[in-house]
Amino acid sequence: MEKGNKKTIRGWVMYDWANSVYNLVISSAIFPIFYDTVTTNSFKAKYFGTSVENAKQMVLPENVTVTVDFFGFQISSSVLFSYVLSASFLVVSFLSPLLSGVADYSGSKKRFMQFFCYFGAISCISLYFFETSRIELSMLSVFFASIGFWNSLVFYNAFLPEIAEPKDHDKISARGFSMGYFGSMLLLVICLVLIKVPIFSFFDDPATDIKDCMPVKYCFVLVGLWWAGFSQFTYRVLPHNVFNKKVEKGLLWRGLKELRNVYKEFQKTKRLKRFLTSFFFFNTGVQTVMLMAVLFAKKEIFSGQYEEEGKSGLIIAILLIQILGAAGAFLMSRFSIKFGNIRSLIISVSIWVLLCTFAYFIATPVQFYILASGVGLVMGGVQAVARSTYSKFLPETTDHASYFSFYDVTEKIGIVLGTFFFGLVEYLTNDLRFSVISIGIFFVLGLIMLFRVPKEEVNVEL
Repeated sequence: MEKGNKKTIRGWVMYDWANSVYNLVISSAIFPIFYDTVTTNSFKAKYFGTSVENAKQMVLPENVTVTVDFFGFQISSSVLFSYVLSASFLVVSFLSPLLSGVADYSGSKKRFMQFFCYFGAISCISLYFFETSRIELSMLSVFFASIGFWNSLVFYNAFLPEIAEPKDHDKISARGFSMGYFGSMLLLVICLVLIKVPIFSFFDDPATDIKDCMPVKYCFVLVGLWWAGFSQFTYRVLPHNVFNKKVEKGLLWRGLKELRNVYKEFQKTKRLKRFLTSFFFFNTGVQTVMLMAVLFAKKEIFSGQYEEEGKSGLIIAILLIQILGAAGAFLMSRFSIKFGNIRSLIISVSIWVLLCTFAYFIATPVQFYILASGVGLVMGGVQAVARSTYSKFLPETTDHASYFSFYDVTEKIGIVLGTFFFGLVEYLTNDLRFSVISIGIFFVLGLIMLFRVPKEEVNVEL
């Protein structure tokens, strides 16, 4: 296929616009708050032996943990949420290499990408039916939506080296992340308007019955429709079976053989292996911060005298991160084009270390907004440049999905490790601030490994 075709590149970039609404609305902004509210109100109703309506205004004792009844076991609602997400990452880590081998062998990256896109979008829509009374079934929607989102990204990222020359990877990758930030921010604003306008305002008067939560549940439907709808611009231009591969019997077995061959090739690359090792550490820090930032802010900043401000403060911080994330992706891509990818990443990761240190000392909403601004600037940049750097470092190959599955698995295992480490430090120290500053260890290790990435590829004889 023709590399550098502007129409194809615009279509590819649109998938970032389409799918990033899941990452913001479902993973970060609205669903976590919705989930915390409905599970808390349901628990309070049982604890005080009253109706949900009466329990909403009641306050639980400080030593009481909110739990849900999950298959007969009483488990913390926040722990259940993190376990479900961790389980989805483990499934993705297993499926990603397996299916990428099949996709590379059969030339069906686009078909796999479409399947997981629609699978994730439908799962988001099904969150409309979320109820604490059937929590086991409801959490399946969370589980499947996560699998759909992350698995679709494997095949999406794998198209980058096929649609553009290496010299353009930084610019195009950054454009994708910028579009994702702007698109998700636009839908978040639409959702906030939808939530605030009705008589039953979710943020001002949270409730658990269907009538009061209806505006919020419409947001989950909008996410699914947005994701599946705007992805059509991508599917119209992305080619199917770029290298005209012939499909034969025993597709799964042949796909596994393809993956094994790619792994052997990967083992011979010194620069690519060292970069992926570095990516594992610094991206573990990035993803952990993204997933735990709201929890940290609610517990450490927007509590006590600032609790009332927290209702709007978290949304302000999230919007700040989105706006500056788009700007950061653009600026970092320009910097990497001029000074090189590794040098750009070294600067970004160094800033992350400073931000983790600063987070330990902040105590006011204004300081948190400053922190959020810094996070936004480096978050978009480090993700965009990391993706384009990996794409540039790939050897001449037609097995792009398999190579990007290694990238994806590295990311998912890092998320599981990072969130576990975050919780473990809080458990051992009983201080969430130590958890935040300890994440800086991952950035420091990633920074050290970046200095060890060779300028040129070195082939290693096995």
